[in-house]
Amino acid sequence: MENVHNLQSLLKSLCTQTTGETVSVGDLLNAVGRRSYGPVILLLGFIAISPLTLVPGANSLVAVVILIFALQMVIGRAYPWLPKKALEFSFPRKHLLAGAEALDKHAHTVDQLLKPRFTFLTRAPFVQLVALALVGAALVTIPLSFIPLGPVLPSLTVLLFGLAITARDGFLLVLAGATLVGAVLLMIRAWSVLPFV
Repeated sequence: MENVHNLQSLLKSLCTQTTGETVSVGDLLNAVGRRSYGPVILLLGFIAISPLTLVPGANSLVAVVILIFALQMVIGRAYPWLPKKALEFSFPRKHLLAGAEALDKHAHTVDQLLKPRFTFLTRAPFVQLVALALVGAALVTIPLSFIPLGPVLPSLTVLLFGLAITARDGFLLVLAGATLVGAVLLMIRAWSVLPFV
């Protein structure tokens, strides 16, 4: 298993540690390692902005999985856990590879910006605040999934939080928080103009 510490190492692990025509949530977690929240949250953020979400219901499923992991972070559970049915949910692997290829063009640039800064923000008790922000991102994603491209901003928020925790970059946590505020404002604005609300 690759040691996931930035975006490039995540993409490499997902491509080299999975096989076959389909890939399950469990396969993806095994590829990045299940014993640390940072790589898991980073993985979920990647899935949320990748072509894997073209699968019907995938946006909502990813949001629920993020919610489950974030709540475990809030209560201080040492290692992330998912129910068996969620682990067995499968996607076409071609979507995973397409997403990895598309993001790989920008991964090096993103990783160059990462470095340990304000690392105290990535540890308790601040990590519980990060977890609460992830809960918010997950909850915002569900209503925004009814709007074309609506989940992009909260999904980007999750990706940034995952990168920040993995790279221990507290500055990036602040940036992720700003994108979450944007996602909430987008949800409020979108739902205020929808005719069925």
